[in-house]
Amino acid sequence: MPGSAAPSPLAPLHLVLGDESFLAGRVVADVVSAARAADPECDVRELDLTQLTPGALPELFSPSLFAEARVLIARDAHTAGKDLAAALLQHAVALAKDPSSGIVLVVTHLGQARGKALSDGLKKAGAQTTTVAKITKQREKVGFVRDEIRRAGGKASEEVASLIIDAVGSDLRELASVCSQLVADTGGRVDLEAVRQYHRGRADVSGYTVADAAMIGDTAGALEALRWALAIGVDPVPIADALADGVRSVARVAGARGSGYQLASTLGMPPWKVERAQRQGRGWSPSGLATAARAAATANADVKGGADDRNYALERAVLAIVSAREVR
Repeated sequence: MPGSAAPSPLAPLHLVLGDESFLAGRVVADVVSAARAADPECDVRELDLTQLTPGALPELFSPSLFAEARVLIARDAHTAGKDLAAALLQHAVALAKDPSSGIVLVVTHLGQARGKALSDGLKKAGAQTTTVAKITKQREKVGFVRDEIRRAGGKASEEVASLIIDAVGSDLRELASVCSQLVADTGGRVDLEAVRQYHRGRADVSGYTVADAAMIGDTAGALEALRWALAIGVDPVPIADALADGVRSVARVAGARGSGYQLASTLGMPPWKVERAQRQGRGWSPSGLATAARAAATANADVKGGADDRNYALERAVLAIVSAREVR
């Protein structure tokens, strides 16, 4: 998980801090899987903190007569009332001091001020703590996708991870599923071609494929990708944004000297994006880029309310950008 070490799954106390529900759920699932691997008859119980009373906890935390393993899951513990939180912490501390009962407690918590006494107390008691903050930055999303592919037994570059995000979106659950499937279908060799083939209907409609084709002067490829995207219902706005980003990226690297890694920090762009823009920039003149930038700006205004036919506005922009490549 981002920002934390992998927990020991059979530790008696687990605290999952953060607001990324998919990652929090995965930690819980991993603990349960480890417990069931150790004891297939393991008793797993979800604690409903909206209904649970402090008086019900002693029975839950009492060892079974037959020494059966038990996993207790307390989700959203920040919502627990003060008395219940205090009682839960008391039993958690006792469990940490004497883990021989075979009981494992997993607590998820937003990690904010509400219910902080419980989360702080669990940390102090030695709970295995995993942080699962929201993943919002593109760099974090790329890292997540690459980690998911490694988790499934494969390997992927930053550029491949970015293409998967372009194709699938930012939902972590769906990204994880796609990464697992790609590794299974490719034997772990997840490269650009594999992503394009497997997600042809989706990767080609991200907007960036339209922009990529336009920037290298591939009129037929750009129009085909654009029409396919629009035919299956992709909104014109992100396509227009991708066209503008493509022109802007090439303009930023134009005239710059150095490798993608050398220029990345200076330009504030990931190395793969610098290298792609450098490849696409071959054949462009400053006048041509200025013309393309105007066409992309017009398309953005058109699709955001300035045109009666947004689809035609995009097609006109693609043709204008391709033509601008010939401007000297």
